[in-house]
Parts: sequence; structure tokens; C-alpha cells
Amino acid sequence: MVEDPGAGIDRRVEWVKFKSIMDREKNIHVLLVDDEDHFRSTLAKRLAKRGFITQEAVNGEDCLAKLERDPRDIVILDIRMPGIDGLEVLRRIKASCLSTEVILLTGHGNIQEGVEGIKAGAYDYLTKPIEIDHLVSKIGQAHEKILREDEKRREAEFKARMEERMAACERLASLGTMATGVAHEINNPLAIIKESAGWIAQLLKKKELADMPRRQDFERAVKKIEKSVDRASRITHQLLGFVRRQGPVTSEINFKTLLEEAVGLANREATKKAVEIQVDVDPPPQAIYSDPYQLRQVIVNLLTNAIHATDAGGKIIISAREGFEEAVIGVSDTGSGIAREHLERIFEPFFTTKPPGEGTGLSLFVSRGIIERLGGTIEVESRLGEGSCFTIRLPRCLRIGQGEERLPEVNGISFRDYNNRERGDAHDQDTD
Repeated sequence: MVEDPGAGIDRRVEWVKFKSIMDREKNIHVLLVDDEDHFRSTLAKRLAKRGFITQEAVNGEDCLAKLERDPRDIVILDIRMPGIDGLEVLRRIKASCLSTEVILLTGHGNIQEGVEGIKAGAYDYLTKPIEIDHLVSKIGQAHEKILREDEKRREAEFKARMEERMAACERLASLGTMATGVAHEINNPLAIIKESAGWIAQLLKKKELADMPRRQDFERAVKKIEKSVDRASRITHQLLGFVRRQGPVTSEINFKTLLEEAVGLANREATKKAVEIQVDVDPPPQAIYSDPYQLRQVIVNLLTNAIHATDAGGKIIISAREGFEEAVIGVSDTGSGIAREHLERIFEPFFTTKPPGEGTGLSLFVSRGIIERLGGTIEVESRLGEGSCFTIRLPRCLRIGQGEERLPEVNGISFRDYNNRERGDAHDQDTD
């Protein structure tokens, strides 16, 4: 019988296409399933010579067991086998191994079985006796389909992530607008409270009130009011600064004092939950120059999160130590820990594992932004059920606009350019 020259050309074209796939994606794994030992072993050897990684199964049960242990890219599956027939094996494969493609082998004259197989999810079918080049071509086409499906899946995941980030950006923009309005509205009554507290302090200094009962208690109360107003004002200004991206205010930081102040702000909630907070600054690291108010805000955020994640009787350790040309702050807890799939997302805006209504998903996002503006980094290590450890690394001195030293950046803008731009915009900012 003379072979049609056109058919030979088609096979050569298919072979060229398959070779390009093999060059792009090496080591295609093939599982051969046939109860005829000689046919199966011979086919496996011929495919192995063409670069495939082959494995053999003697029947349907053996095939399913091997796929469960070691998934394959392509399964070459005989339809007529003792025990579980090929069509039933095909259905089980498509139910459990979605990325595996199946090519069926059927006897001459059993085309209907091949058609039923395609309806059940098979990539294609071939009739015995098979031509090795034809089979190789089909394997290449099936593998190319796997690659296309995988690419589509990755594109869909990327699109979903981009849509999620766009939605987060829109929510952040709305939050920034709202935060600016709230900060201004709070600043006005704070100014009145501070002015009234100052007026009361002046009254208490008058001679006619020198013998006023419990006068010292009133003076202490007024000082507490003034101190709390100052703290609230700093918070609102930090909020405005975050929205407007103002640069840090640099001053000397004493770590022992900083950590004790942060613990004092979080200690009431820790005591209420019966969680111990331990401060470890022995020996204390040298003082650094950074923004103490923003750094304290980050530490309080981390302590608050640790308290929420730690059960009664648990412990939180906050420490400060020397690093190489840096200071290192650690906040570790014995809480519930963070799942591995969440670790890469905890610094994203609005991401939270707390029940609805119990968390905004912004504290770690804001904290990372502050630390990066201070020229540092924040990292996390965690194991589910064992607790978490957040590590902050800060440069010993945050210098802005001095010499040619490489400066930290905010959104790709150096602090030097950033500061100049902020000073230029200062005239446009409100002063309340």
C-alpha cells in the first residue's frame, strides 16, 4: 500500500510543531496503561527514546494508584482492560486530576468507544495498531493544551489580583479623603479643650485659690488633660501626614523609654486579657535618630495585634538590640500564629483574618509604610499555633539631604527630593 505523500507532509509538520513544544517545555511525563505487557513495554521504550519520561501501569487500579502518588502530564489509556475499564478510569482521572490529559487507545472498529471517551473528557483517541509518530504528535498537542490552560489560569489569577488591588486603591483614596476631614474636625475641639485646660491651670495658680481643697489633684488632672490632648493632636497630624505623605521628624530615640511608653499604652488591654508583656532591652542599644512618634505608633500597632492573637496566660516579648549599623526591634508572641498562605498578604491594605467588623486590615499596611519612610524594613516569621515574631530594622541615623549618601525612598522618590517637594507644598497646607 502506497502512503499518501500529503499525509507524510502533515505528520512532518506536526513533528516540527511538537519539537518546538519539547524545546520549550522539557520532560513531559507520560503514564502508559495497558494490560498487554509486550505492547506496553515496547511503546514505553520508543517514547523514552524520543525524550519522554515514561511510567507503566498494568490496569486501571494500578493507574489510579500511581496517579494519586505521582501525577502525570499525559495518560495513554487502553479502553478494553480487565477490572475497571478505560472509560471509568478516564472519568475518575478527570474528576481528580484536572490538569492531566488522556489519550485513549481502542481496537480497530471500536470507534464508538473513542467518541464516548472524548465526550467524557479525553483529549483524543487512537486506534490500534498505532503509528509512533502519530502518537508523539498527539502527546505534543495534548501537552500544548495543558500549557495553554495553565497560562489562562495564571492570567485569570493575575487579573483577579489586579482588580483586587485597584479596588483597594480606590478604598484607600476614599479613606484618605475621609481621614483628612475627620482629622480636621477632631483638631478643632482639641484646640478648645487645650485652651480651656490652660485657662484652668492659670486659675489654679491665682493666690485666692492657694487654699483650695485638693488643689494639687486638680493640677495633676489638668496636666493629664493637656498631655492627652497633645497625644491626640499628634495622632491626627500623623494621620494627615500619612495622607499628605509628609516626611519624618528626626530626633534622638532612647529605646528603653520608647518601649516602656508603647507598653504603657497597650498594657491596659493586655492586663484585661491576662496577657503578660515583657520588655527586653538589656543591654540597651545605642540611641538612634529617627521619628519617635511614628515609631511608637508602629510598636503600639504590633503590640495590639499580638494581644488580640494571644490567649489568656500567653506572653508577648518586645526587645531592642544592636545590629550591624542598625537597631533591631522585635515583637514576638505565643499566640495563634499566621497561616502560611496569609503571610505574603498581611501587609496588604484591608487584608485581615479577623471576623467581619473586628478589624480594618490597615494597621500592618500603615506600619510598613511608616517603617519604609524611616528608611527601615519590617519582616514577619510565624507558624500556625506557635506564635509570630515581627522584626523592625532601622538605620542608626536618618539623614536627609547630607552629602551624596544614598537615602531611603518613598514611592521611588528620595527623601531629599521628597522633603524639598513637601517644603514647597507647605504653604498650601492647613495649619489647624
